[in-house]
Amino acid sequence: MKAVILSCEKIRDNVRVGCLKCFKAIYNKTGNFSEGDIRIIAWTSCGGCPGFPIARLKLIKEMLESEGESFDTVFLAGCILMAEKNFCPMDIDELEKKITENFNVRVIRGTHP
Repeated sequence: MKAVILSCEKIRDNVRVGCLKCFKAIYNKTGNFSEGDIRIIAWTSCGGCPGFPIARLKLIKEMLESEGESFDTVFLAGCILMAEKNFCPMDIDELEKKITENFNVRVIRGTHP
């Protein structure tokens, strides 16, 4: 599996302290990283409210293709799921639908336990 992680711009920070749980889950193969061989090939944020995740994923796709790479999975990081429940104007169901339609990839909600 070649994956991109999409995280919340407001919750994560510049030094990625908030991403430590994701890194730990990747390393320990726990949570949604427990299935099979997962290669994280890109990590981006939604772009901040109101968010431009599709445009950001399109740019990643173009850059990866220029290097002969691609992705087949997008993980919606736990911070995006937490944000949507609290203050984020983004509709996660709609985001998942748009990612699937635009990129024909699997979307997995959540990254760590």
